[in-house]
Amino acid sequence: MARRSLDWNEGLSRDLHNAEFAKEFILAAIEEGASIQAALGKVIRAFGVKEFAKRAKMASSNVLRAIDGRHNPTQDTLNRLLKPFGLRLTVMTVESNRRRAG
Repeated sequence: MARRSLDWNEGLSRDLHNAEFAKEFILAAIEEGASIQAALGKVIRAFGVKEFAKRAKMASSNVLRAIDGRHNPTQDTLNRLLKPFGLRLTVMTVESNRRRAG
């Protein structure tokens, strides 16, 4: 890996230890089209899976399974992973820019 990429990844890893930065990273990644699992996976791996698992009060193996794209975690599991960042999954209505013909 090029030194510049290595420096960038190490810097990002350090920044992701900051809960507020990690929260914004997750939100931005999802807004850009990344899956929740991919965004959480990047943050959790940067933080350290074992350390994060303690924080989320989950077994490390369950955390790893939840962020693996081959698995389909429940909403409850995702919310447990999002909680340390002050986030949770919600459903909202989407307002249309078009006016209804009446």
